[in-house]
Amino acid sequence: MPVGPLGQLHISVTDLDRSIVFYRDVLQIPFLFRVPSQPMAFLQSGQVRIYLGKPESDRFRSHTVLYFTVDDIDAEQARLEGLGLTFEGAPHVVNRTDDSELWMTFTEDPDGHQIGLMQEKNMIGE
Repeated sequence: MPVGPLGQLHISVTDLDRSIVFYRDVLQIPFLFRVPSQPMAFLQSGQVRIYLGKPESDRFRSHTVLYFTVDDIDAEQARLEGLGLTFEGAPHVVNRTDDSELWMTFTEDPDGHQIGLMQEKNMIGE
């Protein structure tokens, strides 16, 4: 039997409070809970639980690129820029098919993990 869908993703952080504010308040990912007396917090992004934590050793330190789907990439980039985030540039097409375009733009979290916003725009009927 093959493995199932991704259930949880660990993101290594250096300042848990700062990262909770970024993911919960800035990106507006629903917050689940913080583990008392441990440098761990959990949020829920769709079906995937995001685990923010200070790794016990470098062996568990993550280096991630996260891609979040959005309904309106231009509006979301503008909202996040209004909250102080800096983006590498304007949203741009990264792939085209006969009926759609995939648009992306990138910023980063407080620990330097790349954060991609992505929107698939349906081109049929346009």
